[in-house]
Amino acid sequence: MEISNKSEYALLALLELASRYPSGESLQIRQMAVLQDIPNRYLEQLLATLRRGGLIKSIRGAKGGYVLARDPRKITLLEAWSCIEGVDAVTSTVEKNSKTLETQIIEEIWQEARQAANSVLEKYTLQDLCERRSQQRDKELMYYI
Repeated sequence: MEISNKSEYALLALLELASRYPSGESLQIRQMAVLQDIPNRYLEQLLATLRRGGLIKSIRGAKGGYVLARDPRKITLLEAWSCIEGVDAVTSTVEKNSKTLETQIIEEIWQEARQAANSVLEKYTLQDLCERRSQQRDKELMYYI
């Protein structure tokens, strides 16, 4: 399974917002776009989708921007992914009446794989992403004499 650019960009934006959640600092679109190298116009559309999905809030005014709507420990990667990709990407059923036996078998296995991927995404939160990024940065900063 591959992650789409749309989902990757959305998760990158959410990661930036999650890292600022403890301070309550908001981020503007252009800041996120520069930090994660995401095209501005594309990011605007993604943020609108995330806002409609209840994952982020927009703040108006001179110091406005976007913030997470909830604690990053309570937003799973599955929730973020399904917000961007749609509910159909998360759940799909096998239609038994209009398919051949072979097609049904393949779709059942594909459904099983999708469920396994969903359970992994359900296990991780935005906070987990932040912690992993910090760990990776710490490793990169280490040097040996």
